[in-house]
Amino acid sequence: MSDQNRPQEHNSLSMMYGTYADVLFVLFPFLVIAMQRLWNGNVYETLMRADLSIAATIMAGLAIGKFVLGLVTNRDLGRYKERIVFFIALTLFVVLGPSIILMLSIVGNTEVPGFVAFVQPVLLIVAISLYTTAVSISNILVREGAGAGEGADSRPAGEREQGRPGPAPLELPRKTGNDSF
Repeated sequence: MSDQNRPQEHNSLSMMYGTYADVLFVLFPFLVIAMQRLWNGNVYETLMRADLSIAATIMAGLAIGKFVLGLVTNRDLGRYKERIVFFIALTLFVVLGPSIILMLSIVGNTEVPGFVAFVQPVLLIVAISLYTTAVSISNILVREGAGAGEGADSRPAGEREQGRPGPAPLELPRKTGNDSF
């Protein structure tokens, strides 16, 4: 691998860790609830409650926020607006709408149909996928809009002019063959 690809690889790896950290923070309360239900012997009840739909709704909302952020970060990205609007509509139509309808239906009915145990996890997986896609698209568009060529300075103009340093990238330690853990 060449040295020119290292910064791009490092940025992609940092972006991936940050994205999945967001996902884990959103899912943590629902994991605690699921573990409590598992402790009580009610695992199937977790799939029949609105918890997974709530998590899918949160992830879909975060995805829409990231898509909008990618659109409004740089005015030069206007040429991508149709693509971003498509992904926003896709998120609304495929995840946000169905998960809200499921939440309301589950809470409002005493008897929940069995298909809910299948549909809710699928909605959550699709929501997580759309969120990771939104983060990737947002970062790619921002990088392209900032002149992603080598040596391009993506800091705001005010920081470049005043000579202030930009934020330091996250440094992740590399695993070597000598590590004993």
